Amino acid sequence: MRPARKTVVPAPRDLTALAGKELGASAAQVVTQEQVNLFAGVTGDHQWIHVDVERARSGPFGSTIVHGFFTLALVPLLLADILEVESYSMGVNYGLDRVRFVKPLPPGTPIQGVATLVSADPLKDADGVQAKASVVVEFAETGETCCAAEILFRYYA
Repeated sequence: MRPARKTVVPAPRDLTALAGKELGASAAQVVTQEQVNLFAGVTGDHQWIHVDVERARSGPFGSTIVHGFFTLALVPLLLADILEVESYSMGVNYGLDRVRFVKPLPPGTPIQGVATLVSADPLKDADGVQAKASVVVEFAETGETCCAAEILFRYYA
């Protein structure tokens, strides 16, 4: 497991100097089967590979697996544990450029995020920065990639 490491900047404009640099690694997180079941309820995705523990034992993965979109939904949480902007008025997720679900995540398996700031540019129409980070969700114990995403986000001064 990588040690947790956070990058802290005073203001959004300070992100521009970090483009191309690794920002750090999050603390380990664990998704439970109960959370998977709740996600299934919210999204209506009750596929047996996610929610039927007994049937999934004899399925292709040997257990239930976390929904790929649930894993993706954890990316902003993991990134918030890696990057802190101390002073800003508002932050928003702006979108995604690339997402891959590389390896299924069984519930109960520790994961952590590792982020690199790809770019950070001043906004043209407001006082703030639009940034892109490459976030890799790794299996904490092996470092293998579970999910990889390029997330776009904005911080307003």
